Amino acid sequence: MRPADLAREHGLSTQAVRNYERDGCLPPAERTASGYRVYTAVHAAALRAYLALVAGHGHAAAGQIMRLVHDGALDDALAVVDQGHVQLVRDRATLDAVRSALPVTPVDAPRAGAWTVGELARRLVITPATVRKWESAGILAPARDPATGHRVYGASDVRDAELAHLLRRGGYPLDHIATVVQQVRTAGGTEELARALADWQRRLTARGVAMLDAAARLSDYLRV
Repeated sequence: MRPADLAREHGLSTQAVRNYERDGCLPPAERTASGYRVYTAVHAAALRAYLALVAGHGHAAAGQIMRLVHDGALDDALAVVDQGHVQLVRDRATLDAVRSALPVTPVDAPRAGAWTVGELARRLVITPATVRKWESAGILAPARDPATGHRVYGASDVRDAELAHLLRRGGYPLDHIATVVQQVRTAGGTEELARALADWQRRLTARGVAMLDAAARLSDYLRV
């Protein structure tokens, strides 16, 4: 096969196919005496697997998985796949937790078992600077330790941060997230909140189906 033959199936440019090979997402192609690439059914299966992985796991994870496969590190590649499913489970749990928390009443009293900004950041696998940025955007409203002045995050703050993280991964801007979180914090069950949660449910379902397709395509590639 020529690069154009692989590209045509997916509506790609031939340069995109060459770039995927260069980046390790496809195995190296043999060359003719005149220097032209020669692709095979193996390369076609690799391209199908990679594009399906992109749809299910994102570009970064898809590239990492394919490079690990080509380096002979199959267990490491499967671990990356597993992490994608773990994240999907976490997102579903967060969505369920937000729904079950409605309606919500504000929590103004001092809260026991408070989290520090570092602990909350580690829970969400983000930086403390991101947590503070969410506070500046009006998404979080932590109390302050009266003795030290440090931020302290209670159970409702953790819930708000989990929701913000979920919506942020969905591509929502900070101002929209602030509106949704404020609705959860003060009223809950509003029309805009319901739309946001329903939209995320659809996204999670689509991602789950895409992951199924990606697993099948990757399995096909490993067989050939």
